[in-house]
Amino acid sequence: MKVLVTGATGKVGTRFLKRFFEEEKFAHATARALCHNRLLEETSRLEVISGSISDRELVGKAVEGVTHVVHLATCKETPEQVMDVTVKGLFWLLEECRSNESFRQFVLIGGDAAMGHFFYPHPVPVTEGQEHSPYPGCYALSKVLEEVMLEQYYTQYDLNGCCLRAPWIMEKDDFKYSLSFGKDVFGGPVWRDLVSPEEASSYESTATIPVMLDPEGQPVKRNFVHVEDLVSAILLSIDNPKARQQLFNVCMDEPIDYRKAAQFLEETQGLPSVDVKTQYQSTWLDNAKAKFLLDWKPKIDLKQLIEKAWSYDRAKDDPRKIWYPG
Repeated sequence: MKVLVTGATGKVGTRFLKRFFEEEKFAHATARALCHNRLLEETSRLEVISGSISDRELVGKAVEGVTHVVHLATCKETPEQVMDVTVKGLFWLLEECRSNESFRQFVLIGGDAAMGHFFYPHPVPVTEGQEHSPYPGCYALSKVLEEVMLEQYYTQYDLNGCCLRAPWIMEKDDFKYSLSFGKDVFGGPVWRDLVSPEEASSYESTATIPVMLDPEGQPVKRNFVHVEDLVSAILLSIDNPKARQQLFNVCMDEPIDYRKAAQFLEETQGLPSVDVKTQYQSTWLDNAKAKFLLDWKPKIDLKQLIEKAWSYDRAKDDPRKIWYPG
């Protein structure tokens, strides 16, 4: 087994490679990392190739001799790059895989942006059978195009693949900084833009926790997944016959309720909270299919997510960095 990993230097790619090399059932497997802006150190089991997946010749070299592809590379709200990376890049990968005699399986990591994330009201849990409903912007569009393109390769070429649709992926102290009124906020919304400058400064100084409310004033429920749980699902899907040509929602058992998160942080950290009314809506991703077919279960719940984020001690040589906008 030789696995090609795109986006190998990101939070999912680095954790996947570490655990892949630790798993006994993959003890004799090797990997090839296709890196773009950053590089990994080569080892006896890891080969590194540098370049963009929009380059067909490079992709051909990267796919040569591999049995599996774990496709993690993506773009956020970068219109000048998203079609080259997401559409053309995936197309070249799939084209090379279908003509590669050694190829066995393609694993795509998708995103719940294809389902609108928390932009639209969803009166019932979102399952894999629901129609796509991307929110405005090129990133959400790209997530739809990825899923559709992979599905067409099932139809046209009977390609063996699967898509793991993940919501917002958390690691280290990500969740803590997703609740910051400071300029160091991770992801969205940017809380300080939803209150006055004076309020933002006050809330930042007291580490106040925002409670996101929907337009009707109800606490929003939003989907997350911890990187370790997502990696577990990837590992379980590799060479799993039940994963063949399937789409899976891979997320926490329950979405994060911002009110419950604030209450737990008040109990454990003594932190105050404030209601922030937004246009966003609650969404509940249903992960039953992944549990049933992959025998996968997420281990990180709300309390564990908070405990991990607030207890994480970031090293000086590991600064928080935003590698892509959006």
